[in-house]
Parts: sequence; structure tokens; C-alpha cells
Amino acid sequence: MATRINEPAKANTTSLNMAAKKSRQKPAQNTETTQTKASGAFTAEERAAMRDHVKEIRGSGKDNDEEAVLAKIAGMSASDRAMAARVHAIVKANAPELSPRLWYGMPAYARNGKVVCFFQDSTKFKTRYSTLGFSDLAKLDDGNMWPSAFALKELMRADEERIAALVRRAVG
Repeated sequence: MATRINEPAKANTTSLNMAAKKSRQKPAQNTETTQTKASGAFTAEERAAMRDHVKEIRGSGKDNDEEAVLAKIAGMSASDRAMAARVHAIVKANAPELSPRLWYGMPAYARNGKVVCFFQDSTKFKTRYSTLGFSDLAKLDDGNMWPSAFALKELMRADEERIAALVRRAVG
């Protein structure tokens, strides 16, 4: 007997139908696992920063923004407090149009409610240095690539002058 070459092979339709049904079934979700994964996505420090931000949003528009910034600076470690106080004074002197406010629990300086620069103390996310950061609103563009944050371990006179120049340029 000759086999026909063009004859379609008979497929096992029962196994194909069962596979199709299984692929359409939704997997059972273990809500306990889902919650654990979601809560483990952020560190305790990141969750605290988000809680701070929610408090700031609820309290925004109050006249005590500078008081809140000064209180936050006062609560920092001695070395961070000294740097944050100097950064605060430099920003106020070189960009008086920026308003002090808290941003994710950090001292920040904003124009029309939008943060231009901020000071992140070293204990905020348990880093070995503090950070002076600038948002995308800061006019620091320099070609195709430029720094938007600076690590601070100690402030010397030359560093303060550089920060003053950066702040003036950022609001320029």
C-alpha cells in the first residue's frame, strides 16, 4: 500500500483541546505572597520617605515651610547639620526666588512649587556621604551630559563657592 504524501496527519484533538483550556485558565493567586512581594519592594528608608512626602503634600501651602526645613536640618547629625545649614544659607543668598520646603523629608528649594534643588543627608538612605541634588528644572545643561547630583563629605570654602555658582546657574 502506498502512503499519500499530501494527506494531512490526524492530530490528537483531545490533547490539543485540553492544552488550550489550560492556557486560558487564570493561575490561582496567593494574596499572602503578593502582599509580601509588594511590601518587600521598598526599603524601610524609602517607605519613610514616601510617608514624609504624603505629609508634605497634605500640609503644603502653609506659611511654615522654612520653619519645617530648619527643624529638619536641626534634627540631622552634627556633620550633616553643618553642611545642610551652609547649603541653606548659600541657596537663600544666591537664589532668593527659591522657596524652602520639605521634599520627601529632605530640605529642598522650589520655584512655583517645583523643586529645583535639594539636600539629602547621609542618614536618609544610609549612605557614606550627603548629596546636593538638582531636578530637571535646574538649568545646568552642558552639552549631552552633565551632573545632576553632587556627593558632599565636607564643605570647604571652594566647595561653597562652587555650590553658589551651581545654584545661580540652576535658576538662571
